Amino acid sequence: MNSKSLLRSTVLLAVAAGIVVSPLQAGAATHRHPVEGVQFVRLDHPQPVRESARTEAAEFFWYDCGHSQALEQPLRAWTEKHRADVVLRRVPAIWPGSPEERVQRAHARLYFTLERLGLVESLQTAAFRSIHNDGADVTTEVTATNWAARKGVDAQKFRAAYGSAEVRRSVDDAAAQFIRYGVNELPTVVVQGEYRTSPTRAGGVEAMPEVLDYLVQQEQLQKG
Repeated sequence: MNSKSLLRSTVLLAVAAGIVVSPLQAGAATHRHPVEGVQFVRLDHPQPVRESARTEAAEFFWYDCGHSQALEQPLRAWTEKHRADVVLRRVPAIWPGSPEERVQRAHARLYFTLERLGLVESLQTAAFRSIHNDGADVTTEVTATNWAARKGVDAQKFRAAYGSAEVRRSVDDAAAQFIRYGVNELPTVVVQGEYRTSPTRAGGVEAMPEVLDYLVQQEQLQKG
């Protein structure tokens, strides 16, 4: 992770939650079961999940966050390993009232547009790279459409989805979820609306899949 992403994460957390991101803080106990209150926490108010057959993993991310970008490939691999028993739901992060809210809402709108067009899996990595690494501006309908067109997306279809009421509602709901789930670090993953982990909790981005394995296992044991 470069100094820019660390500084950005630190500033955001200081503003929004008074917490400084430190991926090594509360380091995961290697080869031990994750511990509640250390590697993960239980939500004060567990949230309902949309699917009962499989365990839900809800990832809160931001395209301009280095930690979120670092988790993308490990989380894809983890999800593939658990495709029979886990469903991944992505939620673009919006810190209501933060200095970054306008940009985060724009990035969320890009994400939900890609989701509506069925293009998340093919363009998620490209979005991270363009926005976080290259500093691409996708904060307006024009700039977002131009970016998508450069990636081979039909501009007319993109604009229609971008301006849809469904996408606008999804953006507003993402901001509300950020509060309901008590997110205070990016990325954050919440398992079955009940257990939350993040780089600081898990002991770094690379340690998160192991914690998620444990949480999914616990959910399955509860289901019997």
